[in-house]
Amino acid sequence: MSEDLSAFADDCAQDARIYLRTLTDVAEGAAPDAALPLTLLALSQVLLMGARLGAIVDVLPAERFEPDSGPDAEMEHLRAGLAIIFEGLDDYADVTDPVTDPTPASGTLVGDLVDVAEALAHGLSHHERGDIDEALWWWQFSYLSGWGERGAMALRVIHSVVAHVRLDADPDTVAEAALPRIAVAPIPDQGIGAAINDRLRRAAA
Repeated sequence: MSEDLSAFADDCAQDARIYLRTLTDVAEGAAPDAALPLTLLALSQVLLMGARLGAIVDVLPAERFEPDSGPDAEMEHLRAGLAIIFEGLDDYADVTDPVTDPTPASGTLVGDLVDVAEALAHGLSHHERGDIDEALWWWQFSYLSGWGERGAMALRVIHSVVAHVRLDADPDTVAEAALPRIAVAPIPDQGIGAAINDRLRRAAA
């Protein structure tokens, strides 16, 4: 594997870790007033990672069959915690496929966020075992076949919520509204917020 691809895989692994840590912090209620902006930033970052994966040529792993990377990470604690944090925002309207099948469908924000987490964690397990090409192949394949679409839908839902909160409501109504769990607050510069702020500063440099 080339040095460029190896460095790219390390970047992907870092983005995956930040996403998983952010989702864990949000699910555990570590920063309830920043739940939406933290999730928005972490999700946007991994979708950028996915876009980069989708833009490069197909990654071909050295082995024909996927090596065993151990048991998949347990995600039910994330699902349960996020269901509490995003209560009332979970269900949304969707279509089966915007290009080939516009049949009305539905989705869930929490389900999408956890689907992305599961795919990223699986690839990360390969990366941490030193199977770099396998990790890149998995992240690329699963982005195109699954988590890219789910992440994009989750991002659309979160964007819609943020936009409505910021643009639609009367300022006096917003000031009086009881929205502690979905408030759009500055990113706290501690814990996972520090990691995200550091990445934002480096991107802007």
